[in-house]
Amino acid sequence: MTHDESPTARALLLLEMLQNSPGSTAGRLAERLGVSERAARRYVAILREAGIPVESTRGPHGGYRVGRGLRLPPLMFTAAEALGLVMAVLDGHHDAADPAGPVGAALGKIMRVLPEPVARPARAVRTVSTRGGDPYAETPDPTTTAALVESCAARHRLRLGYHLGPRGVREMEVDPWAVVVHHGRWYLLCWSHTRDARRVLRVDRITRVTPLDTTFTPPTGLDPLETLEEHLSQGWTYEVEVVVDAPADRVARLLPRSLGRPEPLADGTTRLLATTDEPDWYVRQLTALDVPFRIVRPRELREAARELGRRLLTAAERDMDAPNAAAHHVSPGDETASVAFGTGDSPART
Repeated sequence: MTHDESPTARALLLLEMLQNSPGSTAGRLAERLGVSERAARRYVAILREAGIPVESTRGPHGGYRVGRGLRLPPLMFTAAEALGLVMAVLDGHHDAADPAGPVGAALGKIMRVLPEPVARPARAVRTVSTRGGDPYAETPDPTTTAALVESCAARHRLRLGYHLGPRGVREMEVDPWAVVVHHGRWYLLCWSHTRDARRVLRVDRITRVTPLDTTFTPPTGLDPLETLEEHLSQGWTYEVEVVVDAPADRVARLLPRSLGRPEPLADGTTRLLATTDEPDWYVRQLTALDVPFRIVRPRELREAARELGRRLLTAAERDMDAPNAAAHHVSPGDETASVAFGTGDSPART
């Protein structure tokens, strides 16, 4: 820090320090500015004279911080705008909850200058668990999402309206455990008192949220992401069993939990258990495994693997130098040279 900077420049630098490190003492600020503690306090006074609410607290854990309500143009957000911004950042950058990362630090600066009624729900949404991303996933209503997250934190039971498509809207009473973003889709992990069972609800299908006076205690040691992925892997039409020639911890790193539950076997291999409605989709996900594996069941999954293998071999062996090879007519019994790999998640559980 140079000593020929003007008092105004040092005051602005001090403001940046307080925004990045709330609770800094006069001694720490003085050290970083290269001035005396008396001078640091004078720069605090300059900020206060300019209408910036710099607060101070005494005691061993005291220091200076910028108070709520500071508005630095053009950061003038409505609550809906602030929530939408946080949700968009979570969709695209899943380190947004980490204040040490560049995205998290930038988001923190924005949230610190928002008034408390706007910042509170945005701060709550920022804490949701996230994994992956899908540009085609639908982002739910920010206000509804904030209400769900705040009820999760307060442990208040909710009465929900849940849209079931052609079947209309169902009213449900749930204990909201967590809001989770999984491959760009927003889910509410909860216990349904209407069904007396654990449920995963699409947040974009929730039509209304009414907090109730009843409180609840979530399961001990709940891991929202792991629980959601385990839930998404069960309850479908075809029961899947795959034996992988690798330890369970490696399989868990190669495949998301939504593709099944890895069980270690005595010989050092792993049994992967899951269910699926789409054998063609599921077998494409198994290609992420870079170790040998064997499909035990179902028959439909083995057939889907054979078909995928034939298509890949056809694509690899097709003579692309032949004239108009791509334009040749393909009869219904022939193999196609094009291979389409799905990128979406499996259908959402309701």
